Amino acid sequence: MRFVDTNVLLYAISRDPDEQRKAARANELLSCSDMGLSVQVLQEFYVQATRDSRADRLTHEQAAALVDSFRRFRVQETTVGVALAAMSRMQRFGISYWDAAILEAASALGCEVVLSEDMNDGQEYAGIRVENPFSDC
Repeated sequence: MRFVDTNVLLYAISRDPDEQRKAARANELLSCSDMGLSVQVLQEFYVQATRDSRADRLTHEQAAALVDSFRRFRVQETTVGVALAAMSRMQRFGISYWDAAILEAASALGCEVVLSEDMNDGQEYAGIRVENPFSDC
């Protein structure tokens, strides 16, 4: 199973002409059933999709409906255990807490791959490999 970072969800809704290849790739990924994500990813998606400065901003209703639809994937809850493990991973690898929380949520779901444009493509973090699904877009 693969874990989807927030940028995949955001590209999937993008109407920016410069992002159409990434949008197509994101929607292709989201058509797969072997995906996981976390409550953190859903929260980040909602905030970014509805922010006033976004050119193709979604309404609250649109974003909330999409968040609900993303529940078709396995969703890792934010727990104290996940948060503490993320703090440890952050210290071990010298990465941001938020990236560590993504990696820890992926680990909790049993994912071996995190699909993200925001982390180092090809980097491995204690058994979790990051892949940039947009590297050829």
